Amino acid sequence: MPPLNFVSFANIKPMFPPLPRLNRRTLLRQSSAGFGYLALASLLGQTSRGAAVNPLAPKAPHFLAKAKRVIFCFMEGAMSGHDLFDYKPELITHGGKSGPGGGTLTPSKFAFKQYGQTGSWFSELMPNIARHADKFCWLRGLHTDTPAHPQAVVQLHTGSANAAMTRPSMGSWLLYGLGTDNQDLPGFITINPSPNFGGTVNYGSAFLPAHFQGSRMTDMGFVPNLKASTATPLQRRQLDLIQSMNRDYATRADAPDSVDGIIESYELAFRMQGKVPELLDISKEPEKVREAYGVKDGPGASFARQCLMARRLSEAGVRFVEICHSGWDHHNNLHKGLIERSAAVDQATGALLQDLEERNLLDDTLVIFGSEFGRLPTSQGPDGRDHNITGYSMALAGAGVKKGYTHGATDEFGIKAVEGRMHTNDLHATLLALMGLDHDRLTYRYGGRDFRLTDVAGNVAREIFS
Repeated sequence: MPPLNFVSFANIKPMFPPLPRLNRRTLLRQSSAGFGYLALASLLGQTSRGAAVNPLAPKAPHFLAKAKRVIFCFMEGAMSGHDLFDYKPELITHGGKSGPGGGTLTPSKFAFKQYGQTGSWFSELMPNIARHADKFCWLRGLHTDTPAHPQAVVQLHTGSANAAMTRPSMGSWLLYGLGTDNQDLPGFITINPSPNFGGTVNYGSAFLPAHFQGSRMTDMGFVPNLKASTATPLQRRQLDLIQSMNRDYATRADAPDSVDGIIESYELAFRMQGKVPELLDISKEPEKVREAYGVKDGPGASFARQCLMARRLSEAGVRFVEICHSGWDHHNNLHKGLIERSAAVDQATGALLQDLEERNLLDDTLVIFGSEFGRLPTSQGPDGRDHNITGYSMALAGAGVKKGYTHGATDEFGIKAVEGRMHTNDLHATLLALMGLDHDRLTYRYGGRDFRLTDVAGNVAREIFS
């Protein structure tokens, strides 16, 4: 029998209609829709063995970690820093003139002012985030390779913009390198992932074993294929039989490596059924907490729900949580669009930082806030800005990074990174180092070579470490 592809637990339904008798013939007939092809192949096993080693068990980092977990607030579509947090006086002085690379220099329509002891500049669109000005470590010299959203988003998440060779996402690399502390929950969760610009690739495990891929959830607490359809005792008996057959099959010389992964995925899915619904029920939070985040009914509060869920998941020990907010691609309708987008994320992001701090979680949680690239200081049409991959900003806060610190800078107009330049590979190397992982040593052999998140590049920006 040829090797079979592993199916993640997000697509596994460890649930069945009532069975009259638990035997192989009945199970083969009634489980085919729920467990997938690999589980059916496992029915052919002839010998038994002990339980497989848990691939998601906590692992020691390469060196002392500064952060235990990550919350990535991904603003898909490329925020315009010139209108939010990249204040450039020269852009105001020379507004209306031709820019160095062509186009008309266009200052922001929004008022900026300084916040905190650091005097960090924020526009009027982000007053709640601005109140945490002294917590931020700014990366001001970022640059990437491609101005196309699909490739740039995939590169930010996987380290490679090459669509012909899908790579594991950074969340998967972290899970592979560190495992997870809570064995009843996935170690890598993505809430409301966008179907655009790479889709599942951005939280996939590619050639890493599939138990390291991200688990998809919605801001309404929905997890695909999780709800059980039978009583727990019967379901447990069914799962035990399936697992014994999987373990028998795994001892065969021709068994694919992914059998151990599917064994663990079944168990994790079973455990999740009892833990996840309660954990994702944010209605259990005190009213003052929900009000602080801006949680309410309707799609307008989607990001607020995501932020509160991210805090709950991180507090429960999830290693990597990504939350997504799309709609930042403002080639036109920039003014109105930024007002709407900023209003949707400002209160909740500020509340997330405050909540993490009050619960003493910010000391070991790294929060990332940013996009796949930035936007130009020149105008595009009557009310828009085009993409900028040569110089843009991203904010970090929390574990391991200096507070109120700025690393790198762009030129006087905010077009190109001129100091502290950081490519996407450098960003990934730095994030891994904050989690205690050496990007040169975090490798996985596939197709005859050793792969890593940073490929053959990447320098750690240790200047930002606290």
